[in-house]
Amino acid sequence: MWSRKSGLANGSPRESQVFVMPSFFGHSLTSAKTKTTYAIAFSFLLLFVGCRTQPIGSDDPKSDAPRGTMRIGTSGDYDPFSRWPESQNRPTGFSIAVAEAYSEARAMDLQWVRFRWPKLAADLMDNAFDFALSGVTVRPDRSRRGRFSLPLTTSGAVVLVLEDSAFRSSPDLNQPTSRLAVNAGGHLERVARRLFSRTVIIAIADNQSVLEELTEGRVDAVFTDSLEAPHWRLQTNIPLRAIGPLTRDRKAAWFAPSKTLEVERFNRWLLQVEANGQLEALRERFELPAGRTADPLSALLSSLDERLTLMEAVADAKEALGLEIEDVAREERVLDAAVAGVLREAESTGVDPPTRPAIRHLFQSQIEAAKWIQERRRRQLRLEDDDTELDVRKEARSQLENVIRPALIFLGDRISMLVIACVDASVYPVTLSDVAIALDRHHLPPDHLKDIHAAITNIIQLER
Repeated sequence: MWSRKSGLANGSPRESQVFVMPSFFGHSLTSAKTKTTYAIAFSFLLLFVGCRTQPIGSDDPKSDAPRGTMRIGTSGDYDPFSRWPESQNRPTGFSIAVAEAYSEARAMDLQWVRFRWPKLAADLMDNAFDFALSGVTVRPDRSRRGRFSLPLTTSGAVVLVLEDSAFRSSPDLNQPTSRLAVNAGGHLERVARRLFSRTVIIAIADNQSVLEELTEGRVDAVFTDSLEAPHWRLQTNIPLRAIGPLTRDRKAAWFAPSKTLEVERFNRWLLQVEANGQLEALRERFELPAGRTADPLSALLSSLDERLTLMEAVADAKEALGLEIEDVAREERVLDAAVAGVLREAESTGVDPPTRPAIRHLFQSQIEAAKWIQERRRRQLRLEDDDTELDVRKEARSQLENVIRPALIFLGDRISMLVIACVDASVYPVTLSDVAIALDRHHLPPDHLKDIHAAITNIIQLER
């Protein structure tokens, strides 16, 4: 039974629609191949059936006791992730099904909190919900402000035009006389303004009204993604044609920085349901790409990619502060912390860890790639304007110390977890092409890609 509430669990009134769904723990756990003992296996059982009583936010990220109500932010306007028609008393879609499965595993109730895309970040920081699960795109500014889960699926930005349109490519559309409609405030508006800098961009507050701009002839094209586009094409009798995909993006759950323990619980659950096929079944049900984005190796590659996306922000801060790109002492501290983190994860899960040199090689290869990206960014900055005011330097220091580095530490910890997950699973061999595709947005030189590939191969090899 669903019950409608007037506000959030804390009693503060909001305009958002909120619903609570009783959730009952009712599915069995699928055992996985592991190198651990029966005692370790039993500890993982405790993780998912909730036999402990710590409150949410406890110091033990592997505990999974009943904790009351889980508040999930969702948009209700983004097929196939989240759709909430006015005629229905609850949302539906892939993200909704994932949240329901997770709440069932946690033996918790669900409370839906509807957000608008322009206010998503503010709502997350204001604790309007515990986390957002609505096809949110992983991007660097969000990685700094919050904490993403492992990817749930992938997508790419596309343009939809009328079938008989003269526009055949994105350069055709990128003209001052062209008009392009896109949902306001979300990832796609930002991408549209970057890819179509000369085009007139029409930002529409209601995502469900974007397509109407094209079908009513008010714009030349609309901007969406490869997952939503098929749903839009089914909504109209007018033949439409797609240009793209123009990007390659990942979708994930998004948590506030204060929710690092909860995102770790969610990530460990994702690894399990990816391994037992439950997550893949949900992708198939909602006609999403079949790639297993939350298996250990895919998740490791995406984590390396997300970490590298923060390096331009690091370079910006260092340039404003007059700091050198290379900091040997800090690099050693990062490497020591990485080794300790991997060994700690191995001990907690009962898995034989990789050798210390292998762990250092993996993280050192990331550091070298990160420095290359920072150097490239510094050259770009120095071609622009190097006059940095005092208040800008103060803000840069605050960003570096209080925002960027905590995000990097979070991603480093996630990589440590995934290293052990790769060791403890039947991981398929990684190819140089896999690495190149995962990190393609950074345009790294071949030597860096080869070094990262060699480091990962050394980590996941069966014989050590």
